[in-house]
Amino acid sequence: MILKPSRRDLLKLAAVAPAFAMPLSARAQLGPPTGDNPAYFRFSIGDIRLTILSDGYFTLPTGGLGVNADPSQVQAFLSEHFLSPTVATSHTNHLLIETGDATVLVDVGSGNRFFDTTGRLMGNLEAAGIDPYDITHVVITHAHPDHIWGMRDDFDEAIFPDAEYIIGRVEHDHWMQDDLVNRVAPQDQQFVLAAVNSIRTDGVDWGFGEDGDEVVPGVRLLATPGHTVGHMAVRVDSADKSLIALGDCMTHAYMNFAHPDWYNDRDMDGETAVQTRLKLLDMAAADRIAVVGYHFPFPGVGHVQRDGDSYRFIPALWQFEG
Repeated sequence: MILKPSRRDLLKLAAVAPAFAMPLSARAQLGPPTGDNPAYFRFSIGDIRLTILSDGYFTLPTGGLGVNADPSQVQAFLSEHFLSPTVATSHTNHLLIETGDATVLVDVGSGNRFFDTTGRLMGNLEAAGIDPYDITHVVITHAHPDHIWGMRDDFDEAIFPDAEYIIGRVEHDHWMQDDLVNRVAPQDQQFVLAAVNSIRTDGVDWGFGEDGDEVVPGVRLLATPGHTVGHMAVRVDSADKSLIALGDCMTHAYMNFAHPDWYNDRDMDGETAVQTRLKLLDMAAADRIAVVGYHFPFPGVGHVQRDGDSYRFIPALWQFEG
């Protein structure tokens, strides 16, 4: 897939170009930017216009990665890929889909309820010149904090009041079980309560999706369970081109491809998460379907290449103007 940035994207690229001249060992030690962080990136799939919008980033200990593997092997893998063996950094890349009269946003971020470094989605919508009132559909991949806690504004009302909201029926029914909060581990109770509060946001009339359901023409849901019981990915198809917004069925742009059999501590069902991942990787590689990873390095768009018994993530190439 070829990505075509706007003129503003090119100016931003020029500002950071000196970094690409550094040797690989030096690049791993880059400090924070001196200006604004990336806000958005525009490209297309066939006739459908797409924008990646950042909600910021957050960090977690790497002890939650590859919990079914030898910890020393996980740390060695991270070090080999110029990543910290102790701190994992996750970007948050939202997909906005514009097709016909519809504007579909995938997930709503965490608002001001999670990390100080997240909650940038609304500001970055403005930076991209997108009116929140133009959003016609919101698809929630799953009800974890960084994907759904941004449902409500400071008055506990829907952040996109005119949109149609869609969540997988299995996902909705899981979180809305009677007394679920008292049947999970104490450290997970806050996630259950916040998911329930988000789902119950005033002004939201939910639509419940199943595998294969069409959101709007060219956009449909894919059941991708494992990370949560009812996790959904979103597939975009136009003019023989396709892209899948992975949500959290793949969260690491290197580890999930090289070691798809490793799962994380936040995966509700690790073995199912692995089976889902292998199915998606095989399909994307065989059918040359582009992917966007919610937690991949911004903008998170690329391809899946088979590499022996495993896979590689290949970042998509920009198509320059002129």
